[in-house]
Amino acid sequence: MKICLMGFGAVGQGVARVISLKNDHLNDKYGLDVKIVAVTDTSGAAIAEEGLDPDLLLEIKSKTGKVCDYPEKGISDLDALSVLDQVEYDCLVEVTPTNIQDGEPAKTLMIKAMADKKDVVTSNKGPLALSFSDLIKNAQENDVQFKFEASVGGAMPIINFAQQTLPGCDIESIFGILNGTTNFILSRMTREGSSYENTLQEAQQMGIAETDPTQDVEGIDAACKTVILANSILGMDVTLKDVELDGISRITSESIALAKKEGFLIKLIAEVSSHTLKVSPRLVREGSPYSVEGTLNMATLKTDLADEVTVVGRGAGSIETAAAILSDLVNIWKSK
Repeated sequence: MKICLMGFGAVGQGVARVISLKNDHLNDKYGLDVKIVAVTDTSGAAIAEEGLDPDLLLEIKSKTGKVCDYPEKGISDLDALSVLDQVEYDCLVEVTPTNIQDGEPAKTLMIKAMADKKDVVTSNKGPLALSFSDLIKNAQENDVQFKFEASVGGAMPIINFAQQTLPGCDIESIFGILNGTTNFILSRMTREGSSYENTLQEAQQMGIAETDPTQDVEGIDAACKTVILANSILGMDVTLKDVELDGISRITSESIALAKKEGFLIKLIAEVSSHTLKVSPRLVREGSPYSVEGTLNMATLKTDLADEVTVVGRGAGSIETAAAILSDLVNIWKSK
């Protein structure tokens, strides 16, 4: 399988890493040989029909910060859209930075690949939260596969789990912790009694929170994931503007201590159902499935036949997210 890798930040580098680690295993088990035939970042691209060396890509990115410095195969200032016309590939792996304003450039890249009859795998929440139905329609009209397990919960299996493991069940609702940064902050505040401001600063120093943490702490990231789950699992047709939203920036150490005294924790919970799309801080019982700590994510799916099914997994990290992307690539390969 020849893949075109759009974006070579943390997730894109994670994809290169897992391909380097697992390609022999995939070949032995599934007969799948994944070749990266093109990679892009803000500097340009590297293109090779015979495949690029993932370890060399990682080394060059680490040393120079530019994939266009790949020996003999690098091209500076080549835009991603042009790359799709210059290389023969089977699947677009789209992992450019999330844009929640208009979903670009990811949306245009994915629609272009679909029009060219290429399968698409992405971790990008932006276009999925803003233009889900449009992307699904394009995939169906062009008879290509479109997968996005990595867009919700990192390595926590939920979309493929719901669609492939519970296909006989009607899923009535989903409640979950869908953002690792906020869960880390709230867990730390609970354990140490520290203030929100100090804990956020600590999370930023550890690289868990971004320099601008707004998307995480105000619940926007979790809201994007809420939309993706509502559309992909519950069959709804909603966008980010349909989610009622409240973040954690007003949570105090005093309110956390008061909740704990009564046997409760405060968590940022996403609720997904046919009548409610909401992200907000809520009280959950200590010792319940919602009491996961650190950057873990979890989700409970309420079904008609299997009652409640809960999944837990690492919600962030380049390797963890890349693991979900790899699972989508394997599933596409197996289906063919």
